[in-house]
Amino acid sequence: MSQSLTGPISLTGPIPLASAAAQSLGPSRSTVRVCALGGGHGLKATLSALRIIAAEHLTAICTVADDGGSSGRLRRDMDVLPPGDLRMALTALCDDTDWGRTWAQVMQHRFRSKDGVEGSLDNHAMGNLLIVALWELLGDPVDGLRWAGALLGARGQVLPMSRTPLTMSGLVQPKDAHEEQVRIDSQAELARAGQLGRLTDVRLHPEEADACTEAVTAIELSDWVVLGPGSWYTSVLPHLLLPGMRRALSETEAKRCVVMNLKADTDETSGMSPAEHLQVLRHYAPELRIDVIIADPRSVAEQERAAFEEAAAALGADITYAKVRSGRRPDIHDPLRLAIAFNEVFAE
Repeated sequence: MSQSLTGPISLTGPIPLASAAAQSLGPSRSTVRVCALGGGHGLKATLSALRIIAAEHLTAICTVADDGGSSGRLRRDMDVLPPGDLRMALTALCDDTDWGRTWAQVMQHRFRSKDGVEGSLDNHAMGNLLIVALWELLGDPVDGLRWAGALLGARGQVLPMSRTPLTMSGLVQPKDAHEEQVRIDSQAELARAGQLGRLTDVRLHPEEADACTEAVTAIELSDWVVLGPGSWYTSVLPHLLLPGMRRALSETEAKRCVVMNLKADTDETSGMSPAEHLQVLRHYAPELRIDVIIADPRSVAEQERAAFEEAAAALGADITYAKVRSGRRPDIHDPLRLAIAFNEVFAE
């Protein structure tokens, strides 16, 4: 292997120019330093918005406890970090150019065998395989992600929350109070546990795993840290369960912003109100203080507003109600609308 791969990382592909939407949102995009924490589709939504206003100083920090699908197979077979959430974050940072769109499609491409054949590559995402190949060649997850980002022309960097593959566990209190609690030891199963009852005692394993040093440093150097949206227990909460990450988030001088989900009642949080989502954060990280919470007005019903505002106040947060829902797909955040909300919050 070429010795140059182990030296300082530099961008190797054509770097796309900022989009017109990014340029129209003012000078803050080149000065504000932002860390976005989460995983999966929620983090992708945040990054798609933040790359418009903070592409020059944007860091994504991903959970590494996924044990389902392609990521689960790779971590079991190769003993590596689950690459899926990291891949999705990288694709979200690809710019809206031919280069960026093409590589985003390549990274998201999933292999399918011909009819009647069950192949070993079935359902593996190309990006997962590329990331794992770079990890094997370079011997370090962070270096591998930097090279993947350079290949894609990603605007910003993607980091794992830990270099240690993590697992999750939790207890489910069934909806029938007379039934015994059920223990779940899988992140993929926790993501569906809300159908059975309310999640409690959610933990990461190993509990004392080290946080990624580069991720901690990025949080310390940020102007803003963003949590959410996303699967509340399996994408947002894990960052508060890892001691090193929780300490960094509590001690940083950066301001902290939480983006609420558009729908409170999901397979993971069935029956939970928006206020209860905030109470989960306070329960697991009572020392954490939040500065601003962004919520779409349609996601918090009028009868829930008082409890939601009380839960926000307990975290020290102001609430910004902003229309961030997509007009075409009301179940997802619109990147430009969310970018405008971020821009206004950051400016204030």
